Formats: sequence, C-alpha cells, structure tokens
Amino acid sequence: MKIKNLSDLEQVKDGGLRLIYPGKLKISVGMATCGIATGAQEVYDELKLQIEKEKLDAILAKTGCLGFCQKEPLVDVFIPGLPKLTYKEMTPDKSREVVVALKDGQIKEEYLLCKLEEEFLLDELIKKYDASKSNGNLSSIPSYYEVPFFAKQKKIALRNCGFINPDSIEEYIARGGYSSLNKALTQLSPEQVIEEIKKSGLRGRGGAGFPTGIKWEFCKKAKDNMKYIVCNADEGDPGAYMDRSVLEGDPHSVLEGMLIGAYAIGSFKGFIYVRSEYPLAIVRLKQAIKQGKECGLLGENIFDSGFNFDLEIREGSGAFVCGEETSLMHSIEGVSPEPRQRPPFPAQSGLWGHPTNINNVETWANIPAIILKGSNWYSKIGTEKSRGTKVFSLVGKVKNTGLVEVPLGITLQEIIYDIGDGILKGKRFKAVQTGGPSGGVIPANLIDLPVDYERLAEVGSIMGSGGMVVMDEDTCIVDIAKYFLTFTNDESCGKCTSCREGSAALLEVLTRISEGKGEDGDIDFLQELGEAIKDASQCGLGQTLPNPVLSTLQHFREEYEAHIIEKRCPALVCKALISYYILPDKCQGCMICLRNCPVEAISGGKKLVHIIDQDKCTKCGTCLDVCPSRFDAVAKVSGEKIEVPSHPVPVEGSV
Repeated sequence: MKIKNLSDLEQVKDGGLRLIYPGKLKISVGMATCGIATGAQEVYDELKLQIEKEKLDAILAKTGCLGFCQKEPLVDVFIPGLPKLTYKEMTPDKSREVVVALKDGQIKEEYLLCKLEEEFLLDELIKKYDASKSNGNLSSIPSYYEVPFFAKQKKIALRNCGFINPDSIEEYIARGGYSSLNKALTQLSPEQVIEEIKKSGLRGRGGAGFPTGIKWEFCKKAKDNMKYIVCNADEGDPGAYMDRSVLEGDPHSVLEGMLIGAYAIGSFKGFIYVRSEYPLAIVRLKQAIKQGKECGLLGENIFDSGFNFDLEIREGSGAFVCGEETSLMHSIEGVSPEPRQRPPFPAQSGLWGHPTNINNVETWANIPAIILKGSNWYSKIGTEKSRGTKVFSLVGKVKNTGLVEVPLGITLQEIIYDIGDGILKGKRFKAVQTGGPSGGVIPANLIDLPVDYERLAEVGSIMGSGGMVVMDEDTCIVDIAKYFLTFTNDESCGKCTSCREGSAALLEVLTRISEGKGEDGDIDFLQELGEAIKDASQCGLGQTLPNPVLSTLQHFREEYEAHIIEKRCPALVCKALISYYILPDKCQGCMICLRNCPVEAISGGKKLVHIIDQDKCTKCGTCLDVCPSRFDAVAKVSGEKIEVPSHPVPVEGSV
C-alpha cells in the first residue's frame, strides 16, 4: 500500500508486528553471509522439511547477522511466554532434533547459546510453557543469564540486525522504521534536522570521524539547485564486515537515514556505492529500494510533504582506493577512480561539480534512531568528544569473534576479554590493530585504553571503519607491518609519487628486515619515510598508509632491533630467521618426521637420532607438526644454533 501519512504507517506497523510476534511458535535462521558460509541455508532447508514432516504449527523466517559469528549458524526459537531461545552452531541433524523436541513440547537445552538458570528445572519450564499454551496466560518465565558476548554491547546501528527479516519493510516499520522520516518531514525544518544531528555529537563512522551535522550544514549552505547524497559502502579493510552486515540485516535503516539527510541538505538524488563482492547486500538493497518505491517512501511527494527523492545503486569493482570519497565520486561518474586535491571539498563541489554529502553505512544507520529518540538521548552515550556507539569487527586470535557494537569510551580490555572472552589457547595477548590497513598497532600494556577517536589517535592508531584485529604472542610485529604494507602498496592508485614510490620503499625495507637482511639505519629510514609519506600524500589512503609501520616502531622498536641486529624473530614467524632441529636427547628414531618431510631434508633410520639438513630445509614445519607430543623432539628456534650430531647415531638406551 502507499504510505501517505502517519495513520498509514501505523496500519503497516500493525501488520509488521504480527509478522515479528505471530502469537505462535516461530523459528528464525540467521541468513547473512557469515551464517550462509557456515551452513545456514542447509539448516534452513532442513528446518522447513522437518516442520512440514512433523506437521509442527510454526512459522519459519529468515533474518540477518546477530553478531556472534563465532557461533554460526544461529537459530532463534520464539515460544509465546518464554524468552527467546538461541541455538548455536546448528547443523541439519541438530535442526531435526530441535523440531522433533518442539513437537513433543521439549527444548534441546544442550544446543542453546546460554543455559537455563540452574534453580529452574527444564521440565518446570515446559510446564509453564504448556500452561501458557492451554490458557493463554503468558507466565512469568525465569530469565537467562546474559551471554557475556552481548552483556556490554549497546545496539543502535545494529538494532534490527538478527531480529527482523531484512526483506520485510513491514517488520522494519514495526520496529519504528520510517517514523523518523515522517517526523522530519512533517515536524522539523531542514535546519532543525541538521541542528539535531549536530547536538547529538554523531561523527562519521567511516574513518576520520568528522562531525556529521557540520558536514551536512556545509552542504546545505552550498549555493546550487542540484545536490547529491551518497552512501559509501565500499568496505575494503581486511577482516572488516560492519557495513556488509548492516546492509544484509537492516537495509531500510540506511535508506531512511539517507532520506532524512537528503531532506536536510536539499537533495533529491542519491547513490549507494557498494562493492560488487557483496552480492547478498546488493540483493537486499535492491529489494529495499523496490519496496520503498512501492510504498511511496521513495520517489515523489513522500508523506505528502512535497519532498522528492530517488536512489540508485552503483557497484564498485573492489578497488580499496574507492573508499576515499573523491575516488568514489570519480567511480560513480565513470572516470578513473583516483583521488583529487581538496579543497574544494565534496560539500562544495562533488559529483559532476555539484555539492555532495557522503557518509558511510553505519553513519546513515544511526540517523533514524537519533531523530526518533532525540539528540539528548544519543549524546549521553559515549564520551565528551566521541558520542554514541561504534560497531567493530572483532577478529584474530580472540575466542569470540564477531560483530560488536559498544559505547565509545569502553576499554580495549572490556572488548577483548569481557566480550571476546580472551585469547585463544590461553596464549598471551600481545597487541591489537585498529582501523584496518590505515590504522595502528596498540601494545598489550595499553589494554586499559578507552576506545574513542582522540585516545586512539594519541597512541598512533585510528578508529577507521571499525576493524579490530587481536594478536597473540605468536604474532610477529614486523610481519604484521609487512602484511598491511603489502595490501596498501597493491591498492595504491599510483597517482601520488609519495604514496606510489614511498609504499614500495617501505615494503622493500620491511621485506629485507624479515629476511634477516636488515641494516643499520633501517629503523630511522622507515620513520623518516613514513612521516614524509603522511605529509606529502594527496588522499587519506596515502596519509594513513605508514600508520602500521610508525605505530609498530613506536611501541615495538625492540622487535625491529631483534630482527636487524640479532637476526632473530622473537615470535618465530619470519622463515628466513628460524631453524628446525631434532633434539638428540629426545629423538626416539621413530622415522615419522623422516617419512613426512616433503623435501627429504631429514636423514636417519629406525632407532637412530634423526638430523635435519639445514641447507635443504624449507622451514615448512612439517617435522614439528608430526612429531609425537610424547617425544617433543623437534625444536623451532630463531637466532640460536643447537648442537646436533654430524651424522645419525643410535638413540640413547637403544641396542
């Protein structure tokens, strides 16, 4: 139906509420990319089959990413009168068991993400459920313990992800969707909308953190009858998937945010620039735009206000530099995606020379919540200069990986240990890298650092779009810097000499150091060149490109010195600086390593101490992997030489 006023919106909302809360058993499967990659489609298909087979009176639905990617596929079961039941790491077999149990009025507790409180027995819970089914009384059911992964999160940008069906505009409206747009168009002037965003303290979530309201104000004041609104969904940081998850789980929040922004600055045309590697996000965006047009929420005379707005999707080919706003605009225009000098800024001269406002996915997703609940509500979250929440993709050597949204000002300790549950395999936490390839590496001694724009900048990193890579004691800092420089060197557009040649020079020196060929003066050279690249580069990619090197030099200089002076890799990562030895006092002559060595670098025989030919050894580590743990006879070392026999000798104690 065409939605023309608040009454129409309320009518659709009622229908959406019935979809979300159908008053009967509902089973929902997380069908974002992370879920599908771990088998969610097979789980969904099996649930559908079993529901039909068991004649279970239930609704089967799809949703986006709940955030706990470590435990995917996730399945939610909604039983009237009970709290939501979330099943983790589901398989078709487990799904079959869950459906059969539900048919019998039971709950497969062993598959739940969190267990029931100990003082309440499962059969008592079922009795209360049965009672609620028979008499319609929604009994007071004991609550679950809060899952630590979610306990310290506060979801605003992710408020609907993992809860609504992203293909349903009715469910989005049922959660308050498009009420903010109605409020803006019917109760607020464009100037009042901008003032509300300014007062909220919202800063751009795409990297630099420029105040969103001020950015809008610049564009509003630009003298031009044609203005553009752009959503930057070109998320290119390795390990980052914040924007993808929002687009896959709640695309209408981005559309509504852009509509409000367009009204505020006086634009009637917008573009969503999304990388083609996000096919599911594109499908769901197209569906959301189609629904918006059918309901009259995109197009002409929206909410009978006289406001017109049209929206197009432009697919990028995946070049990292297109995340930089002037490169992105060139790509939309169909010309070579290279950055241009600023000023003029896009707010004065952007797409085809007209004023253009660009914000990223997460920024746009925050807008409807701010307009609906007010700037005072939002500004009370976070810190004095960094208001609100931030979405991070928590990845790396942490137990609980996933998408987390937390109030700004939360500490790294809380994110890594309270939400992430600490480091894998009980290893020692070494560092965390924030901000993607343009960010910096923060050492373990700063784990109590509050996460906000200012404090991250003080220690040589940035917020960026929200990548957060956790590293343990087995991570080589030089290798990490080399990894990110390899990425940015490949992705440099080549326009600036400082970026093009500078990144190549940084990478060449880092490679030499990792190969044990570091020289006196390399550290000073890296420092000076890194600073020069920052000062001379034209766009944000070049200006932040040296951050991984400069931050690791600041916090881990001794590790660089170990590589250069001692020819030693403390983390035992750099192949050229490590060696494998078979310990003569532990080798049992079992021949397992000899038989498995892919280059036949091991000599010996049964009951003879084996020897590795260091000239033949390719440092693959197979010998260490296959040596029985009860023997522990293979040593991996760096910067030292272990004395071994010159030829195979009998194992001690053998005849």
